[in-house]
Amino acid sequence: MTLTRTATGGPALAQERRIVTAIPGPRSEELMARKNRAVASAVGTTMPVFAQAAGGGVVVDVDDNSFIDLGSGIAVTGVGNSAPRVVEAVQAQVAAFTHTCFMITPYDSYVEVAEKLNELTPGDHEKRSALFNSGAEAVENAVKVARSYTGKQAVVAFDHAYHGRTNLTMALTAKSMPYKSGFGPFASEIYRAPMSYPFRDGLSGAEAAKQAISMMEKQIGATNLAAIIVEPIQGEGGFIVPAAGFLPALVEWAKANDVVFIADEVQTGFARTGDLFASNHEGIVPDIVVTAKGIAGGLPLSAITGRAEILDATHPGGLGGTYGGNPLACAAALAAIDTYIDDDLAGAARRIGSVIVDRFTAAQTTDPRIGDIRGRGAMIAVEFVDPDTNEPDAALTGRVAKACHAEGVIVLTCGTYGNVIRFLPPLSIPVDLLTEGIDVVLTALENA
Repeated sequence: MTLTRTATGGPALAQERRIVTAIPGPRSEELMARKNRAVASAVGTTMPVFAQAAGGGVVVDVDDNSFIDLGSGIAVTGVGNSAPRVVEAVQAQVAAFTHTCFMITPYDSYVEVAEKLNELTPGDHEKRSALFNSGAEAVENAVKVARSYTGKQAVVAFDHAYHGRTNLTMALTAKSMPYKSGFGPFASEIYRAPMSYPFRDGLSGAEAAKQAISMMEKQIGATNLAAIIVEPIQGEGGFIVPAAGFLPALVEWAKANDVVFIADEVQTGFARTGDLFASNHEGIVPDIVVTAKGIAGGLPLSAITGRAEILDATHPGGLGGTYGGNPLACAAALAAIDTYIDDDLAGAARRIGSVIVDRFTAAQTTDPRIGDIRGRGAMIAVEFVDPDTNEPDAALTGRVAKACHAEGVIVLTCGTYGNVIRFLPPLSIPVDLLTEGIDVVLTALENA
């Protein structure tokens, strides 16, 4: 495994794409055979390789192949893998104590994370936060809080939404395979409204919002509706950016009708979109913001942050969990948040996005299979289509992704129709490595 030195003198991985064996290599093949014997077959993997190290913009496998990372573990390692401040903070905390359960003997790092979230999430109103382990767990608790506060039960999610894999969050998630099929029945009082999808519906934000609001009023009724939950940019659904005005119109309607507006910023949060939170791009102030993924540099942590009167409406003991706000994860989160701010990783995200968008926009002029390029910051998607019909081309998308993997670039697919490649590089990725990764993707597309 090739090492260089960091500016502070510590070891770091060489920031290079390096293929030294066939993909997968022999050691990865051995481990995959063990995985198949030991791990439930439903737990799939995107790449056929096993990691042994990661940092900056690369992941190195057990056969010493070095892959350009354009996925960040699904938008988790925004500060980079094994980010120095995160590593130092976690090492110090693990030497002090690993767990007491905040509900038994609390500790100050949990409080400090809550204070940071209250300060940084959209809006200057008084806020409260509660910490959990995963995005799905935080979504469930956001819905619990909204129902408790309003005394109502119905919840609206949107077409193409993804909110998790637990029973309630499967009900909120739109896509059946692989997330929902065969796992029902699902939680009740969940309804689905049409999402603004400019590339496919051709509607303005105001028109799309009117359509969604009409559905909610006619099929549910505001008097029965506890909450609306929406991703400001949909993640698994295909990085769908709603048309301008769609989200503000929903927020306005929710406020006028005593409906809690929940922004699921699990994938979009923490500088990923070129702002600390994607809601800021839309000029909206959600009642509750759900965060996870990038919050703690790779350690499991999630949160809900919202208006004080909403979060405080739930009875004492109604929120919590054994591991929620684990001290190791809290230490990591404080270090990661400082890194996002001090290193201006929102600015880095904007620069990353410009590189990706410019390259694919240029390619689109000669390749009509590139149907749409969308996203914000370092959360960019390319939607592939049949140029004659504009129908989704999932087969092409799969071929491109497979070719990239074989050439040492980690890319992820997504979208309701399986025809989108999403780009989520670490915000620490060197520009030359990013450019090389995009070169590989474009070559794979040309040859697909």
